[in-house]
This record gives sequence, C-alpha cells and structure tokens, in this order.
Amino acid sequence: MRALGVTSMQARYLPDAYYARLGDAFARRAGGRHWIRYAYDDLDALDGAAGAGFAEQVRNTTPGQSVKLLLESDDVRRAGTDTVAGRRTTHYTGSVEVADVSDAELRGQLTRAGVTGGTVDVWVDGRDLLVKKVEKGRTTSGGYTQTAYYSDYGTQVAVTAPPAGDTADFTELAPQS
Repeated sequence: MRALGVTSMQARYLPDAYYARLGDAFARRAGGRHWIRYAYDDLDALDGAAGAGFAEQVRNTTPGQSVKLLLESDDVRRAGTDTVAGRRTTHYTGSVEVADVSDAELRGQLTRAGVTGGTVDVWVDGRDLLVKKVEKGRTTSGGYTQTAYYSDYGTQVAVTAPPAGDTADFTELAPQS
C-alpha cells in the first residue's frame, strides 16, 4: 500500500465483500477507479494462507478482536492516559506471540492469516469503549502496522457499496496462475 502512496484508507464491510478506498495513486493504476472490492468467496478460493487468511482477517476485524488479542498478552500493562480524538483515554499495551495464544479459534485465525506475533496498543475511554488501536505485527511475509479509530458507537448507519464505475474487483487485479 505504501508503494501506491496509501497511508490511510476508508473501508466498507458488507455481507458479501470488503471495499477499500485506496486513493488517487491506486486509481491511476486501476483505470481511474479508487475502490477495490474483495469478495469473501473469491478470497476463500485463493490458494494458500495469503488469500484465505486475508478473507478471515477481514471478516474478524472488530474492536473486540484487538482487545481479545491484547488480553492474550503475558505482559499487558497500563501505559498511561492520553487524549484521542478529543476523548480522555487510558492506554494499554502488550506483546503477543501467536503460538502462545490460549484461545484456539483466535490462534487458528491468526495462524491462517500468517501472523506470528507482535504488539497491541489500545486506548479506551471512560465508558470502556475502544477509541483507538494500533497493532504492529510480524507475518510469514513481513511486518505490518494497522491503526484504527473508533467512534459513534450505537449510531444507525446504512452502508452501501461504492459506485461500480469507481470500483475495481480484486480478481481483475490479482495475478492469475
């Protein structure tokens, strides 16, 4: 993503697919389309852990997943307080080795995604709601950092797919074997 000049993105999770808006640099390489569509069925059908693991990772990316992972840390600790997005928060941090994760389902999801370990930092507000999370990890194919901000809990939303004319399908862009 950094090679495309993408340092942040908007994501939309729908029942059949995940959409990511990757910006202008991506659009220049994708016929003017800013969005990429990852159909879960197409990702599941890919050979190897990279495809299936990504599909599973996308489906399970929730605020609770990061907290669950942090609770698996042997060294979780309170790292202080901070203001995040205008809210007073408590910062917690810890490191995790996937091989040591006691929750078999979580360990399996991470293993299939190629994750081997890393650190998890979360910022929780006074209502015990996750405001920010940063995961830095190691995978079988390299390192990653993922930061997400959470707000507007309980707000009714209507999520729709981006316009078809501004969306490239992952299967169009993935190398064919």
